[in-house]
Amino acid sequence: MRQLVRPPCEALRLFVASLGCVGGVFAPSRERVLPSGAVSLMVNLHEDEFRTYDAPDAQAGSRTRGAVLAGPRSRATIIDTDEQRSLVQVEFRLGGAAPIFGVPMGETCDQLVELDVLWGPEGRVLRERLLEAPTPERRLSIVETALCARLGRGPVLDPMILPAAASLERGLRVSVVAQEVDVPPKRLVHRFQQHVGLAPKRYSRVRRLQRLLLSVVSDQPVCWAQLAAAHGFCDQAHLVNDFRELTGITPTEYRARSAAERNHVPVAAG
Repeated sequence: MRQLVRPPCEALRLFVASLGCVGGVFAPSRERVLPSGAVSLMVNLHEDEFRTYDAPDAQAGSRTRGAVLAGPRSRATIIDTDEQRSLVQVEFRLGGAAPIFGVPMGETCDQLVELDVLWGPEGRVLRERLLEAPTPERRLSIVETALCARLGRGPVLDPMILPAAASLERGLRVSVVAQEVDVPPKRLVHRFQQHVGLAPKRYSRVRRLQRLLLSVVSDQPVCWAQLAAAHGFCDQAHLVNDFRELTGITPTEYRARSAAERNHVPVAAG
């Protein structure tokens, strides 16, 4: 996969993790994208469309225009690999998208929201401006300028989010995390959904899945019972059930595209 990825300018570093021009040529197929809790801005330069499907063999799926805010996923989604030929992509830091887009992230969960819905005319012309740019570096500068122009229009960063997320990453219960950040549990849930897009409990499960995937070494035998114990599952059956609910496949069916792309699982041809 071709890529140019760089960190953002100083003004965006609290909000944005990276900006990139990425792409590659893949055989026409579908791919399962696993949930990570991340929010991203994506612009498809190959065609003015994104396609997602509810099932690997679905004949029809959802279609959006080619410039979208991809909200956090609570479960896997299936995409067309043609989308990945040429993308401009912005990965946001945890809680960093809400101050730029000015909408509760919970409203974007499991959705691709067209950029013109969020930004009006500015969102409608961004893709055309990127297509006219002569180099990948210039494309990233255009996106960076557009993001900087949105700063200050939405809510400020919530200082509770990062410490709460760190505690959830350690596997602590929501009630315990609420005590640590000194807010009532219901208030924690509300603020977390507003700024992250997932409820704390769901976020914790998604992040545990990500830690589990990092423990899986390609082409080597996997002892799922040992991994279940290492990652805080009650037993192997608990791991299997949780894995299936979040990804749509069983652990033994999991085959990542590559070690560097653990969240992309090619869908086997039926």
